[in-house]
Amino acid sequence: MSELSHVDQEGRARMVDVSAKSDTTRIAVAAGELRTTAEVIALVRADDMPKADVLATARIAGIAGAKKTSELIPLCHQLALSSVKIEFGFTDTAITIEASAKTKGPTGVEMEALTAVAVAGLTLHDMVKAVDPAATLNAVRLLTKEGGKHGHWERPEMPETAVQSLDNDTAATESTEDAAAVDISDSGERSAVVLVASTGAAVGTRVDTTGPVLAQWLAELGFSVRGPLVYADAEIDIGLADALRFEPSLVISTGGTGASPTDATPEATLAVLDRQLPGVAEAIRHRGTAKFPLAALSRGVAGLAGRSVIVNLPGSPGGVKDGMAALEPLLDHLLAQVAGGGSHDNK
Repeated sequence: MSELSHVDQEGRARMVDVSAKSDTTRIAVAAGELRTTAEVIALVRADDMPKADVLATARIAGIAGAKKTSELIPLCHQLALSSVKIEFGFTDTAITIEASAKTKGPTGVEMEALTAVAVAGLTLHDMVKAVDPAATLNAVRLLTKEGGKHGHWERPEMPETAVQSLDNDTAATESTEDAAAVDISDSGERSAVVLVASTGAAVGTRVDTTGPVLAQWLAELGFSVRGPLVYADAEIDIGLADALRFEPSLVISTGGTGASPTDATPEATLAVLDRQLPGVAEAIRHRGTAKFPLAALSRGVAGLAGRSVIVNLPGSPGGVKDGMAALEPLLDHLLAQVAGGGSHDNK
């Protein structure tokens, strides 16, 4: 019994005493999905459901649910949440839900992230039940967590069918759909994540103008884009872990590459790289210094983390523009090489 933290030696439920634990930044990400019909998906995407804005309502409900977690789950601690974010996506027959929760304190925010997903999913069900009363909320699960003495934790890789099934018929259907999804992901579709290192943008005191430009540019190049993900300079290592969660083809960061005491993006990037691509970083610097000599002060690096290419760009609009110009002629060949499709040395 004593191995379960919420049970005492006599087997009685208890709230864990966390007063001796140190305060650290803690982040948790959870996910789930509402399985429904193609008709509902089309209606939601067109904002044409009989009720109000489905996604906006579910997002607000999920945030409210996260804030009330300690009232809903009796042994959870009351937390001062600094951020709750909820994102939705679509497949042919599902609305996917991803929630992240963040706090600085002595205990984690896993339950807050999971509650946000569950409440957002139940709200989606309520919004679509007039069209599809048979919709199901599936696979609510924790994806990652950061902070505390255990540091980074990530859900082990497993087939989607291991977390999706209500009965044998449903499981069989979902196995077929999951196989199709694997075929799509292996068919050459390129994914990218845009990561922004900016303390001001993270706390809302300034508006980031570089991340959206990068996201639009990558989308125009045919990438499936996640982000911009915005993190404070001191938490850019957590941002990189978040960006690499789904093993994207490309991660482009902006900001945190200078010489100020808070600029930590190159160090955080080097910590996750398996191999460096010094020529890519130098090409970006060379492009910038041709017009702006101070671009030479950028310490941005580039390299490979597994099969993901990571490139650091400066945090200025001009630096991002120069970086895009330097990268565009390189990306196709670089990503083909990383995927094993080419090995030209250009001698």
